[in-house]
Amino acid sequence: MNNWQTLLTIAGMVLITLLTRGFFILPSRELPLPDWLREGLRYAPIGALAAVIAPELVMNQGQLITSWADARLFGAAAAVVWYVWRRDMLSTIIVGTGVMLMLRLGPGW
Repeated sequence: MNNWQTLLTIAGMVLITLLTRGFFILPSRELPLPDWLREGLRYAPIGALAAVIAPELVMNQGQLITSWADARLFGAAAAVVWYVWRRDMLSTIIVGTGVMLMLRLGPGW
């Protein structure tokens, strides 16, 4: 891809992004949404997060994991327990990553 094709591709991506996201940003007043849609949109971020994280936790190289000896499972479980106890996002990330790192360096999972 030469420089002009790269610039054209980036400009096209910017235009598409502005058109699709600008639909919600550009109007001067709030768009009326039905209550059921407004309620459903409240769950969109957690649904997207689960859709990204869940496959990463239970799959390896495109296949379901077959053993409990996987550091990701224990790291995620430790992070969930820590978050329920402390309600602090930064320490949750540190605890989950720490447990996963210890299991990878220790037993070699």
